[in-house]
Amino acid sequence: MAAEDLPSDFDVVILGTGLAESVVAAAFSRVGQRVLHIDRRSYYAANWASFTFNSLLTWIQQHHEEPQPEELQDWSSLLEEGEELIYLSNSDSSSIRNVQVFCFTSEEDEEEGAPNTKEEERGAADGDAVKETSESPSADSKDEETNQKPEEEEEEEEEQASQIEGEEPSAAQSQSEPTRKKISYAQLVKEGRRFNIDLVSKLLYSRGSLVDLLIKSNVSRYAEFKNVTRILTYRHGNVEQVPCSRADVFASRQLSVVEKRKLMRFLTSCVEDTDEQRAYKARPYLEFLHDQQLGENLQHFLLHSIAMATEDTLTEEGLASTRHFLRCLGRYGNTPFLFPVYGLGEIPQCFCRMCAVFGGIYCLRHSVNCLLVDKETNRCKAVIDSRGQRISCRHFVVEDGFVGLDRKKQATPPRFLSRAVLITDRSVLPSGSDQQVSMVTVPPVAAGCPTVRMVELCPSTMTCMAGTYLVHLTCQSVGSAFEDLSPLVTTMFHTTESPDQETSPSVLWCLYFNMADGSGLDVKGHDLPSNVFVCSGPDGGLSHEHAVRQAEWIFKKILPEEDFCPPAPNPEDIIYNGENTSSTGEEGGEEEEEEEEEKKQGGGGEEGKEEQKEEGKEEEEGEKQEEAEE
Repeated sequence: MAAEDLPSDFDVVILGTGLAESVVAAAFSRVGQRVLHIDRRSYYAANWASFTFNSLLTWIQQHHEEPQPEELQDWSSLLEEGEELIYLSNSDSSSIRNVQVFCFTSEEDEEEGAPNTKEEERGAADGDAVKETSESPSADSKDEETNQKPEEEEEEEEEQASQIEGEEPSAAQSQSEPTRKKISYAQLVKEGRRFNIDLVSKLLYSRGSLVDLLIKSNVSRYAEFKNVTRILTYRHGNVEQVPCSRADVFASRQLSVVEKRKLMRFLTSCVEDTDEQRAYKARPYLEFLHDQQLGENLQHFLLHSIAMATEDTLTEEGLASTRHFLRCLGRYGNTPFLFPVYGLGEIPQCFCRMCAVFGGIYCLRHSVNCLLVDKETNRCKAVIDSRGQRISCRHFVVEDGFVGLDRKKQATPPRFLSRAVLITDRSVLPSGSDQQVSMVTVPPVAAGCPTVRMVELCPSTMTCMAGTYLVHLTCQSVGSAFEDLSPLVTTMFHTTESPDQETSPSVLWCLYFNMADGSGLDVKGHDLPSNVFVCSGPDGGLSHEHAVRQAEWIFKKILPEEDFCPPAPNPEDIIYNGENTSSTGEEGGEEEEEEEEEKKQGGGGEEGKEEQKEEGKEEEEGEKQEEAEE
């Protein structure tokens, strides 16, 4: 919608299109509130967004550039008596930092089959190679692809001949095999629209608050989901599958018969709260598992992959996480998790769509510069947008990145998440199917190191091109994202820094960055007007509980008597301008008249008898005419 056409009065104005803000917008619009939902960015979902590969390169370039300081404009001419101005922050760039890009594949299709180490080193240095090649035309890659085919066939024939003669392939040939199958950077750019790369990595618990909200509000019809097919763990240098369902436990070859029985007995006993469990209150969950006579294998699976806890986690927290995991099993598949097709950025957009359906107004590349506050009541009366228009509102909801540090209450020092996004050529645990969506837990490799959560997505999730996998790594920040996650990447994957990992998946391209942890922001206690509410960005948890709870809290503070996100009607049930009502009323009236006539006829009234006699006469005359004609 054009900025000049914006109305000047709303019930709620919302700045930012993250998940919490989008849920709030949908909830208010659904109950009849007038909502204006705007964002300074050119895309939806803020730090929850999903990007194509080419759009992600643009996003990277923007964060490499230093933000230009904006001059504060004087809006005092729009002030009325008894009002004061509160300026909002001009930039939200502080939520993303330490962006580093590495390219481990050749920029163009390889002719000789040897890796272009010069370009790899240059890409690893500062990511400039990535930027430069993104600007170069990628249409020529098709011709280069066709030119390479004969050379590839010759290499295959030579290798097959050497194997038939019983000779071992040379080192050059063995190195050329994985390289020959590598996808070039030009192909990644050319097929960039096949990627949907999330800035945040999360999954949906099948009985979590977000799935319940999607079902309750009917927003789920706007999206598609896939099951996470397996849960894996990294242990002793190997990736192993974790048996979590009954079928997985009995089919597992990693566990002995005794271990299978112990695991099933423990999982069954976890469902109910017992005196034995309460005796371990405020004691480590690992101690409780050890005292249950569970072996090292089972303790590892239960602590890291099922409860997704650490060695310091208390027993009550570990048991609660285990029960939640077990409750979610079997609702939609053999694991507790779902993943949205086309990426997590679809979820905020689904709620935005619902808000728009019920009258919400959207405007991207648009912002709020300052708030107009009543001095006596300390309430925000209006906002001034980036075009200088005064827009009255009853309540204002804002993303925390647009609030100055001097006015918001947050953890000191602020917490950050370390993120890595990898494009690889195969799965970390190959299987008979290439449609695996995997959740991998990597316990701390040493004391003081964080637990790393890995999500591996296959092409059927519509997040990466055919022949590649998209891998997301997340942990709490200790240093920069590169310092926290690159040791694990070089251990589990094949890169130029780990040439001995030839049997591991090869990394074609990777991105490291730090993101602000939204759990470090308190939703209360800010130095802001009483009718201004702050939403935080993504937190470090696997689920979406934090954002959903935040959205519901804001809604209930403003409209405590209203239902939070009531079900939206199905399109076929919507009645437009009373047309269906009148038509159904006419049909109903005709049916009633027919029933009355039948009653009259069946009741033997005089009129009914006369009509029956006349009908009988007509039938007799018709029969006589037919006989005469014959």
